[in-house]
Amino acid sequence: MKIIKKLCDLIDEEIHDAKKYAKLALAHKDEGTALAEMFYNLSLEEMKHMNTLHNAVVKEINKIKNEHGDDPKIEGMQVIYDLLHERSINKAKEVQILQSMYRE
Repeated sequence: MKIIKKLCDLIDEEIHDAKKYAKLALAHKDEGTALAEMFYNLSLEEMKHMNTLHNAVVKEINKIKNEHGDDPKIEGMQVIYDLLHERSINKAKEVQILQSMYRE
């Protein structure tokens, strides 16, 4: 289950970096330079990384459920993951808003 925590931490890092790059893209947008576009593309890439990590978490959770489905600890793990996942979704939405502002 430690791997799930590690993957969730990595997801947060990717979202954080995506937000950082989206803000930089917006800061340089009016200059009309390739730099702004580069930051925007980096932000998109970080979100792709986040999705890849999310898929890995889902696979790990399913694997654990298949191996230990009747263990009461699994339900607690799922509750914790659901909370972390909801927080990540909200942070990712912020990034998507910044990315859409760049594209406007």
